[in-house]
Amino acid sequence: MRIGIVTKPGLAAARDTLVELEAWLSGRADTVWSEDCAALMPPGARTVVSRDATAAHVDLVLVLGGDGTLLAMANRIGRAERDVPILGVNFGSLGFLTEITRPELYDSLDAFLQGRAELDRRMMLEAVTRRRGVVESRILLNDAVFTRTALSRMIDLSVTVGEQFVTSVRADGLIVASPTGSTAYNLSAGGPIVHPAMAAIVLTPIAPHMLTNRPIVIPAERNVRVSPAPSNDGAEVYVTLDGQWGCPLEDGDEVAISQAPRPLSLVRAAERSYFEVLREKLKWGAR
Repeated sequence: MRIGIVTKPGLAAARDTLVELEAWLSGRADTVWSEDCAALMPPGARTVVSRDATAAHVDLVLVLGGDGTLLAMANRIGRAERDVPILGVNFGSLGFLTEITRPELYDSLDAFLQGRAELDRRMMLEAVTRRRGVVESRILLNDAVFTRTALSRMIDLSVTVGEQFVTSVRADGLIVASPTGSTAYNLSAGGPIVHPAMAAIVLTPIAPHMLTNRPIVIPAERNVRVSPAPSNDGAEVYVTLDGQWGCPLEDGDEVAISQAPRPLSLVRAAERSYFEVLREKLKWGAR
């Protein structure tokens, strides 16, 4: 068994945990350290690889950080086309995806090594940005977000699902989210919570001009295509993918979003269900 360990860059709070991990894993598993981890640790003989190479060399990725660190690794695992689970340990603030706490780290690792860990299979999205033949493809766990830039007016977006034109959205933006991403920006914008076991895509306008522009949930097998409408009249449109990568969109550009070929496996905290995480992290149902 080979375990890759990744931290948020410069996460000094993880230094003691990394040293403890190295000792605990000795004799239990082969360990591959990302360059970010190695930079935080005392000198020693270790297998060190780049973040990009981590997913290609291991059977489990242990992420120490926040949700952003996990999202960045989810993209790398998707690009590596491997079914490598992630065990996310929360060193951030909310930690909705990195739900395992530091006191639970070693029990969770032991459960995985003994084959007792429960895995959540999370649907991922593939977003392909096209511009005059130039293609940028990314694998997403959460969402693709289309927004105006700081000085732009309201923007117009043309939305097609499958081969059918759906609507022109006039709003501050549009979120195209996976079930996992439904509890991220989508939720803040008034979109629905979708259980992560479902295969679905959520379309949620951000502050729409017309109150009748409401969120809609569509089957995961339907591709979504979003492009700036000609009526933007110079307003700048920007797309951000999982908060990790983004670019401005020009007239004629198109972003095609579909279900990715492979889901992502997340190691679950043994003592908590998805609904318990909702109640604990988001205060869901609190009075």
